[in-house]
Amino acid sequence: MSAPALNIRAAFASISVALLLLGMKAWAVWATGSTAMLGSLADTALDLIASLATLAGVWIAAQPADEEHRFGHGKAEALAAMFQVVLISLSAFGLAVRAIQQWIGGGRTEAAQEGILVSAIAMVATLALIAYQRFVIARTGSIAISTDHVHYQSDLLLNLAVIAALALDQYADISGADPFFALAIAVWLGWGAWNASQAAIEQLMDREWPEAQREAFLAVLAQHPELRGVHDLRTRTSGNHDFVQFHAAVDGRMTVAQAHRVMDEIEARLEQSFPGVEVLIHPDPEGLVDEQGHAAEELLPTALAAAGATEGKD
Repeated sequence: MSAPALNIRAAFASISVALLLLGMKAWAVWATGSTAMLGSLADTALDLIASLATLAGVWIAAQPADEEHRFGHGKAEALAAMFQVVLISLSAFGLAVRAIQQWIGGGRTEAAQEGILVSAIAMVATLALIAYQRFVIARTGSIAISTDHVHYQSDLLLNLAVIAALALDQYADISGADPFFALAIAVWLGWGAWNASQAAIEQLMDREWPEAQREAFLAVLAQHPELRGVHDLRTRTSGNHDFVQFHAAVDGRMTVAQAHRVMDEIEARLEQSFPGVEVLIHPDPEGLVDEQGHAAEELLPTALAAAGATEGKD
């Protein structure tokens, strides 16, 4: 199954789980009067909205490039992830306000057994969803599914907190347990929103690949014997699509056809090691100085130098 199809299927799985949990938790809030359970319900309601946004994001991102979007629609995933971050942040703020109000008012919970049962069922369903999301993320690298995954991971702690709050409030007669755990849930949600936003922002801002990934890319380039140097390497990620462009120095005595043949061979090697990456190569004659006064061989990366040293020993 293709990566876009897996992402869409994972989004539908999230929606299904959210609908199931929403119904159970709505009943549990009515039965228990727990603020912690109310926070869990609010989070699940936002889970549903976020999962719908994830579905829209991965579906749009799966659309092929067109005349108005020559680089594809991959950033729709990052936009969907940011939408989820906003929802999580609003949920955290509202829950914190409600917890403080209950703490001041001194409200108590009821029907602990029903609330604990619902939370336990929710944990089982969430664990199954998280396992499937991990399977999909490992194969697609989807940022939208990854953000959804982070959110559902926090749900496990949310449900544990609800169980602890109900048990302490009714069985241990600790009146402040429920708003305390509700406030802790709010803080956890806020922290999760902050962390989830970082990857989405990096994609929207066209952040360069991690250094290890860039070095791995350069190591593949270094394997071609006719490549004399590389400079102006630029990388970025948009959804499931990676884009790379760079200047490649070759022997200045080569004909245009010979240089083109070298570029084709480099692209073929890159496709094997980085499937699906879109590469744009500008060939330069060895020794050519660019507008910034840099020659390709002057900026020869560590990975290329190391590979050249190894080849020389052989």
